[in-house]
Amino acid sequence: MIYIVNGDILLSQAQAIAHGVAPNDPMAHGLSLAIHQRFPAMHKDFHHWCSRTHAKPGEAWVWDGPGGERIVNLLTQEPAINHTHHVGKATVKHVRDALKALRKIIEAEPITSIALPRLATGVGGLQWTDVEPLIREQLGDCKIPVYVHGEYQPGVRAVEQAAA
Repeated sequence: MIYIVNGDILLSQAQAIAHGVAPNDPMAHGLSLAIHQRFPAMHKDFHHWCSRTHAKPGEAWVWDGPGGERIVNLLTQEPAINHTHHVGKATVKHVRDALKALRKIIEAEPITSIALPRLATGVGGLQWTDVEPLIREQLGDCKIPVYVHGEYQPGVRAVEQAAA
């Protein structure tokens, strides 16, 4: 069940928020920066996970915060070169693989709803016309609500409810 909504994804009432990153991402831009600033422990834990598992594009990692927050880091982009703040671009293959990994997480864990941005279309550099079909292909028949935040509206909570 995919629902396109507009608003501020950080105000989502979905049980989990997913976003696109690169392996060892410095999270210095866009939504990743906002998440990094709001949850600095998640950023630290993400880097620990990346170094421990030698994370690669196409994977996904879930962080459970002490206050019940749940962030799914989808590795949609190439890693930064020489540990700079300039991560590589996303690819359709990496997005598809990361969404497959997200689907496995949704099926394995008790996630009741998830919010996604227009994945990999900002810093990742992909076109929404290439990404939206991947989301529908991989998550369209999920039994939980998948809220895709289309238009970003700062400070506005999206209406996230099942269609009648």
